Amino acid sequence: MRTIKCIIVDDEPLAISLLENYVRKIPFLELVFSTENPILALEYIQNNDTDVVFLDIQMPELTGINFMKIVGGKIKYVLTTAYSEYALEGYEHNIVDYLLKPISFDRFNKSALKVQERFAVSEGNSDTYFFVKSSGQQHRINFDEILYIESIKDYVNIRTVHQEYIILDSLKSLEQELPKSSFIRVHKSFMINLNQVKSIGPKKILLLSEHEIPIGDSYRANLLNSLK
Repeated sequence: MRTIKCIIVDDEPLAISLLENYVRKIPFLELVFSTENPILALEYIQNNDTDVVFLDIQMPELTGINFMKIVGGKIKYVLTTAYSEYALEGYEHNIVDYLLKPISFDRFNKSALKVQERFAVSEGNSDTYFFVKSSGQQHRINFDEILYIESIKDYVNIRTVHQEYIILDSLKSLEQELPKSSFIRVHKSFMINLNQVKSIGPKKILLLSEHEIPIGDSYRANLLNSLK
């Protein structure tokens, strides 16, 4: 797999130094830019290829949340902060992980592996499953067993042929993680597995499991094009 280009944005010089040291220890990460000023980071992203940002949330010039709103979902984020109360708001965006300071190398390494897995899937990796954390445990979910995924406020419900898993994540984030050849957003609150479709009506999709999923007006054309 290719090297993942990352930048570090944090208003604390010591935090930047620590993360720079950690990044250099991970062979598949390439540090291309680091700064205490989020405005400079925005300028860098506009003019250079960037894959992931290790991003502090509380910064005086621009908060991490507003930073993500400006940049959007074209890149991925790992949030770094001393304040756990921002976790839920962060997961509304395209984040891969949430690191609570002080950050150990072991925890950083686990986060880096999550980043690598996310890019492997989005770039056509042949993996057929992924792991999610639900009810305090890590669960392996095979892609072909997923029926649909429903957004429920700050959580998503992954419904499989066997059971369902409630996890802290967003549909936007899972869209980046699941193979685009099989999974598609059909409503602001639903994503389906195309391999599980039985029939498509004017307003609803009937799955092989007999579950009915609504079709959003703005998603219908893309759905029909995907079936072609």
